[in-house]
Amino acid sequence: MPQKILAGRATDPQLRGDLVQVKVDQVILSRAPSRALAEAIATGMKKTPVEVAVAYDGTCVADASSLADIDEGSPHSVSPEFPTYNIPIARPGIGFPAPVHLERFAAPARLALTDDPRLATVGGIGMLSLVVSPSQLGQALATGSVWLRPPRSVQIHLSGRVRPFVCARDVALELLRRNLDEVVRRIEGEHHAPVILEFAGPSARLLSVGDRAVLCGIAPQVGAAAALFVSDEKTEVFLRDQRRSKAHRALVPDPGAPCEEVVSIDLGTVDPLLMDEQGAVRPVRDLAGKPVAQVVLGGDSGVTLRDMLAAALLLKSKRVPSRLDLLVAPPSRQVLEVLAQSGALVDLVATGARIIEPDRRVVSSEIYPPPPGAVSLRTADPEPRIAGAPSFVVASAETLAYAVATGVVGDPRSFKRPVRVTVPRALPTDDVLILRDKKGEQVSTKKPPSAPPAVPWKGPLTLDVLAGVPKVNGHAAVGLRGEKAPAPAPGDAGAPAAGEKAPAAPAAPAEGKAAGGVALVLSTLDEVRAVVERATDLSAVRAVVAPFVPSTAVSAFASEGIATFLVGAEALGSIKEQKSVELPAPAQWGDRVAAVFGEERVEVAWLATGLERSWTHAGTARQPAASKPAR
Repeated sequence: MPQKILAGRATDPQLRGDLVQVKVDQVILSRAPSRALAEAIATGMKKTPVEVAVAYDGTCVADASSLADIDEGSPHSVSPEFPTYNIPIARPGIGFPAPVHLERFAAPARLALTDDPRLATVGGIGMLSLVVSPSQLGQALATGSVWLRPPRSVQIHLSGRVRPFVCARDVALELLRRNLDEVVRRIEGEHHAPVILEFAGPSARLLSVGDRAVLCGIAPQVGAAAALFVSDEKTEVFLRDQRRSKAHRALVPDPGAPCEEVVSIDLGTVDPLLMDEQGAVRPVRDLAGKPVAQVVLGGDSGVTLRDMLAAALLLKSKRVPSRLDLLVAPPSRQVLEVLAQSGALVDLVATGARIIEPDRRVVSSEIYPPPPGAVSLRTADPEPRIAGAPSFVVASAETLAYAVATGVVGDPRSFKRPVRVTVPRALPTDDVLILRDKKGEQVSTKKPPSAPPAVPWKGPLTLDVLAGVPKVNGHAAVGLRGEKAPAPAPGDAGAPAAGEKAPAAPAAPAEGKAAGGVALVLSTLDEVRAVVERATDLSAVRAVVAPFVPSTAVSAFASEGIATFLVGAEALGSIKEQKSVELPAPAQWGDRVAAVFGEERVEVAWLATGLERSWTHAGTARQPAASKPAR
């Protein structure tokens, strides 16, 4: 199915070559909207030619820091100039980007580009969503096309029916427990191409679009580029309920279409599961009886409207235990309205729930963090698990309801009698919080954001080696491009020893001189994911060395001027102990690069291919002038 979507939009329908140019239908901006707009403006954009482009402003709880970001034009803020470029703004309070986009904009058999891996959930409607860098998003906004690696597919064959008190969240956790990440990693290693999960089988067509979205949300956690369901009558009914029937297109795989591997799962064998703080998936009974201090019901993934209504029914006439906080984060404004109209919101409030705003910092635990030393249960997928990041337990909405009712972790089947949930067909679809340009009126007279200067590779480089993801009080330890880097606090990763100076963020190199910088040595997929998501902030990082880097991450790094190198796991330990690495001049780079870590010479594999190599050397994928979109 992903090949069908790309072939219909590619200049080469056979998808031959390392990279192919494809037309883009939608652009979804969430993590660094202003940076993507700046890249598009630098490419010469006047108005974007893409079918749908939306910028989500996820800062609902405004404070002095967030207001300063807007005033200073931070890459992560939403510039008020967006509507003048034919890019509507989804204002704070509309909900989390993933569920809102699924409801209001996502369309089957289309290609979307985004900067947020959590948008993988839109694959539940049959839309292919791929994560790219801000400079690639800028190209897509300006020209309507982008260069991508042709993908490979892994089919997940679903059969059987789920039992009472087993939700789509439990099925997603079961897939994680079956080491799907190892399958993805092996195929990536063989073909050096993005892997996309395709859900198929008789039971795939029985699932609602909401349940499908929950299953697609696991793609980033296993290293897959995206996940995709068929577009069928269930999809058509969902779009009709959203009053968007015209957006429907059928999408089914061709008979006998090849895939790299098939993973089968019988839904009738899935039990209530949870993912513990260390990321291990276990049966709920393994933690039965453990006290719970915090429950966050909702968020941007892992829960559907049906799940929210079921939890409210299970908790009706119950009371929150004295040592437990129940926080309800409705995924979207639409879900909030349905909960209110059905009386479920009243039931949750009467239970003792606190309704919180859909702020982007809820899913990252920057606000409402898990209580120290206590168990926090949540439905949303976790952010990449790195050292120092807040950790919590992930479970289904019905497992969370049992924890609220009893104060401890337990199997929701102890409720004995399952609730009957009727999801209303008449859904509120008012887009009052979508800000569009009205007849070309200027939204703001402020100067539009400007793209940072590219830092090209010139001559040999000596880079400082840092192990892991550098962080300072939850933020990257190297500064924003063009800004002064904050000093690391003592004891933080990347902080200098006593008496030493912290490495400065590099400026653009003078002609004939080499610039310094940082090479990050990463051990896990979660560390790679975390660095990709922070790439716009990590101005000093010039290279990434890891035993596994997904193809989409390689492209994103290359377009930011960051070289990606593959090294064997056996050499990782000794490399981490070194203080610096010497890299030869780019003219000497090939498929293998001779790097010198300390005094040890190590042959590393350069993972970039085709145009990605020229992006790396140039420091950006930005083109000097806009070209016509691909047909």
